[in-house]
Amino acid sequence: MNAKALSQDPHSVRDERQKVLEVAIGREVRAYRQQRGITVADLSGITGLSIGMLSKIENGHTSPSLKTLQALAHALSVPLTSFFRGFEEDRTAIHTKSNEGVELEREGTRAGHQYNLLGHIGSNASGVMVEPYLITLTEESDVFPTFQHEGIEMLHILEGEVEYRHGSEVYSLKPGDTLFFDADAPHGPEGLTKLPARYLSVISYRQT
Repeated sequence: MNAKALSQDPHSVRDERQKVLEVAIGREVRAYRQQRGITVADLSGITGLSIGMLSKIENGHTSPSLKTLQALAHALSVPLTSFFRGFEEDRTAIHTKSNEGVELEREGTRAGHQYNLLGHIGSNASGVMVEPYLITLTEESDVFPTFQHEGIEMLHILEGEVEYRHGSEVYSLKPGDTLFFDADAPHGPEGLTKLPARYLSVISYRQT
């Protein structure tokens, strides 16, 4: 598989400065500025703050005064308290023990497809929703592809063998195989080669 270098190191440890208030404020200022399509130079012109000062604020290298924060809040049309959101909010982790996933029927689920939701985090700062499932297919499972939804999905086969369709392609998936795809195309198990089949399905989509 030829892949471009990833932009993030999954094993990296964040600098201690990430934990301080200045860095949290800087991240929020940059995020609001970018959301509004405003350059640093534009923001400098609106607020009267120098480009160098704004750069220091956005990178967490200085502690802005209350007067400076008020000027930024006014220029970006946000409450002053918005700049403290990233510093104050909780970071959630969900631990689901073996066999304790919530069994449910997801929208679009076919008969015989057992879905166990392994965890769920609602509205969050990332802007992304993620649904991790453990799916079990048996002799009673439908096999034609009827799933189609927004987002990106990843399958990882744990047990059994499945012929899985994505768009016009069919992939033969065995234990240890992974399929990563755009979920907007029709997809689903087309052939159940070896049962029972169990696989992880992780669906991610934009938070609304």
